[in-house]
Parts: sequence; C-alpha cells; structure tokens
Amino acid sequence: MCPINIYFAGAIRGGRDDVKIYQILPGILNKYGTVLTEHIGNETLLMEESGLTGSEIFTRDMRWLAVTDLLVADISTPSLGMECELAMAENHNIPSLYLFRKQKKQNALRHDSWKSVFPDSSISQFN
Repeated sequence: MCPINIYFAGAIRGGRDDVKIYQILPGILNKYGTVLTEHIGNETLLMEESGLTGSEIFTRDMRWLAVTDLLVADISTPSLGMECELAMAENHNIPSLYLFRKQKKQNALRHDSWKSVFPDSSISQFN
C-alpha cells in the first residue's frame, strides 16, 4: 500500500484551546500516512506564522490540499479558514472525515454533503 498524504484541519485562531487535541490527532493519523499539517498542534503557531500574510498561508495550504489524499477535520470549533479548506477538498473530490466533540458548543458549520461525521465524547477512543 502506498503512503498517503493526510491534511488535518482545525480552527487555528479560534481553536488554540484545542491545541492538545491538535497534537494528539496528527500523531494518530501518522500511522496511516504523512500528515502535511502537523504544525497546527504547535503551541506557538500563531507567533511562528505572524510573519506570513493571509495570502501566503492560503497559498501554502492550497498547495498541500492539491497533493492530499485524505482530509481529516476537527470541526468542533467554527472556523472560516477551515470551511474554505473543506470546500476546496470537496471541489477536488478528496475523501474527508469530519470529527466533532459533543461537549463543544454546536458547530456553526452547515454542510449538506458531508462525507462522514463521527461524534466523539472522548479523544482516547481514537487510540
């Protein structure tokens, strides 16, 4: 089986409370392929990307999406940037799995053609 490229998506600016989860999930996904976006689990991400423009971040992320075989997204925290990533993945027919946590406030994302939604109440179930 050929290794696959996995794009892990999560809220960046509004999702820093979820950084511990963003560290765990890519580690699990690495068992199945290369996670192109492991950096979102970095606690200093906002500081590290402060020198990049929104356009530069968008261009980088779209380059990664162009070579992605699978998108996995934690949609527990609403994010406009992530919604754009999900739409791009759908437009490119990239298989996608959306995860959310019940204890989080209802997500603002509304997407009629979601490929998968996996409700989870405990991150430990992913191990």
